[in-house]
Amino acid sequence: MCGGEGTRLESPQEKPLHPVAGTPMVDRVLAGLEASRIGTVFAVVSPNAPETAEHLERTEDVRTIETEGEGYVTDLLSALAQPAVEPPVLSVAADLPLLEGAVVDRVLGLYGESESSRTVCVPAALKRRLGVGVDTRLEDAPHLAPTGVNVVGTTEESMTHVSYDPRLAVNVNRLEDARIAEDRCE
Repeated sequence: MCGGEGTRLESPQEKPLHPVAGTPMVDRVLAGLEASRIGTVFAVVSPNAPETAEHLERTEDVRTIETEGEGYVTDLLSALAQPAVEPPVLSVAADLPLLEGAVVDRVLGLYGESESSRTVCVPAALKRRLGVGVDTRLEDAPHLAPTGVNVVGTTEESMTHVSYDPRLAVNVNRLEDARIAEDRCE
């Protein structure tokens, strides 16, 4: 998912292209997906990030899906409506520059336990301890913050999974978040 406007980041680049330790965030996310057991990668782009769309269209093994750019959930639903996209689907936000293959595989393993959808969250307290912003919380569990990693399953059932992995807790919405991510890069 890489079609948002990223206005809070205040970067001269589009949010997915904002560099963390010299590498655009979207490329870091793609490297994490490549190191996992994910088969096909679709990048969901929008008119809000035309340079990102152009960058991804030049990237091998990535297929782009153009959406209207009306928000994460609306764009995800639009992508899921494409004939080539069949659940189960892992959705990942492009602002998770610390994502690694092992983390992705662990989330995929959760789906193997059940065919229900999974929303991966971290405790808001973990995000605060790391120094990153807590911009969104679950309505029915305000102590949890969604990570931007989800599994869309094949059933109507949805479950929340709580992770304590800082690689999922550091999503970049502001320049300070980017500095924290950079400090945590290996």
